[in-house]
Amino acid sequence: MKSRIARVIKIMLFAVIAFVVFGFAVMALWNWLMPALFGLRHIGFWQALGLVILCKILFGSFHSHGGGHMHWRRRMRERWERMTPEEREKFREGMRGWCGPAKPEPRV
Repeated sequence: MKSRIARVIKIMLFAVIAFVVFGFAVMALWNWLMPALFGLRHIGFWQALGLVILCKILFGSFHSHGGGHMHWRRRMRERWERMTPEEREKFREGMRGWCGPAKPEPRV
């Protein structure tokens, strides 16, 4: 339980740090390029974060959707089908602590 809480805290801390670093990077790039190229004003950190959020809303996520996820899903299904019933049960037991109760085996 403690390691799970520690892991969640580490992930949240990493996400906050990444968000701050990304905001400063956007601010620095904007302030370096936009005034020189287009005569626009400099922006602050919070405006840069707002710009990042606006871009996310308008253009979607910063990573690809579908292709990579579907590839991962297909690969996992192939691995599952190659497992013996004993290996499947061992896998379920290992995942119970992470994901809650195992779902029934998918019907093919």
